[in-house]
Amino acid sequence: MRAIMQYAYGGPETLLMEEQPDLSPAQGQVRIKVAASGVHLIDTVLRSGDTDALPYAPPALPMTPGREVAGTVDAVGDGVDSSWVGQRVVTHLGLASGGYAEQAIREVGAVHVLPAGVDEAAAVAAIGTGRTALSILEHARPTAEDLVLVTAAAGGIGTLLVQYLKRHVGAEVVGVAGGREKVSWLRGQGVDHAVDYTSHDWAEQVRKLTGGRDITLVFDGVGGESGRVALELLGLGGRHVMFGWSAGSATQLNEQDIMNRGLTVSSALGPHVIAKAGGMRELETQALRLVEKEVWTPQVHRFALEDAAAAHRALVERSTVGKVILSP
Repeated sequence: MRAIMQYAYGGPETLLMEEQPDLSPAQGQVRIKVAASGVHLIDTVLRSGDTDALPYAPPALPMTPGREVAGTVDAVGDGVDSSWVGQRVVTHLGLASGGYAEQAIREVGAVHVLPAGVDEAAAVAAIGTGRTALSILEHARPTAEDLVLVTAAAGGIGTLLVQYLKRHVGAEVVGVAGGREKVSWLRGQGVDHAVDYTSHDWAEQVRKLTGGRDITLVFDGVGGESGRVALELLGLGGRHVMFGWSAGSATQLNEQDIMNRGLTVSSALGPHVIAKAGGMRELETQALRLVEKEVWTPQVHRFALEDAAAAHRALVERSTVGKVILSP
């Protein structure tokens, strides 16, 4: 099989395409002929080996990156019913790696059979990015009365948040993205207002577009200066929900922000997600169901498997829209 191998921490150039031996499923496992592999921003941090930016230790080398795959079961290990062969499935590989390859191994209890009509790329978006977006939404509990601002609204999580807010909740949504092309794209996705955060006066643009109404809920996955500007746009009693800091640092705030303005500031991710009833698997099941019902239509930015390095560069440069997928 072909697989992306990494032998040293560093830049995208450390991702090398190689021929590797075919995988053999052990007892209780299935082998998946991969049709789509997910690429996540955290993959770029894992690749770099930057321990200061990681919530856990970097993986041991050599490794094949990637933790989300979808495809067709083509072999099973002992104890697994042969009826699994030929099933279209999707799985998250957990903290393991191995997704950037033509084959992947997973315990049969951790895979999901794909609903009819859901393709592999959409399923990959649901199994990782979708479960995260759903966790964020369950934490924030948006309503139709909210005026919601979504940072990085053209990203993998951002697009799903926007779609859910418009198609399922009925909230008014301000989508914030970087550059004219992404802003134009967002307008075509149904956001009520789209703003370019690279403009120095983007906060004033938001106030003008919303008629001076205060933002009631911010979804902040960017942090840094943009996250702070979004925080300032919140009205009294507003909710600021953080789920990352792609800008490199979390949004800075202090007790005056909370006490004087009555803001609620919280993190949507963490141990409480794992502790919820059903855990991650239940979130994955719900996310796949939302794709099946077309509440979510994951936007996909495709790269060939051999172009994994280019996919990493594009993610870091923020030149992608939606979920980044590798196709073997």
